[in-house]
Amino acid sequence: MTERFTVEVACALPQRQSIVSLEVAAGCTAIEAVQQSGILAQFSMVDSNNLKLGIFSKAIKPETVLRAGDRVEIYRPLQADPKAVRRQRAEAGKGMSKGGGE
Repeated sequence: MTERFTVEVACALPQRQSIVSLEVAAGCTAIEAVQQSGILAQFSMVDSNNLKLGIFSKAIKPETVLRAGDRVEIYRPLQADPKAVRRQRAEAGKGMSKGGGE
């Protein structure tokens, strides 16, 4: 008999979130769990061809083999590049004087 264990698959958008708990066989990969969960049917705006996945906030490859209790997270694309935002803040801050008093 094949060992089975429980994992979760999570997807969150600003307006809606879902976590699906499912039982998988030993050797199940992250992408297989996503497919078995059916969660992508709930989030039609997620591009299933370019999924970015993680387990508990750590990025993983879709082929990563899961362990009991793992939560596979489906990440949505960033709305803004963090490096570009930091650069813009730094540029805006160059015009400000330090100390605040004259």
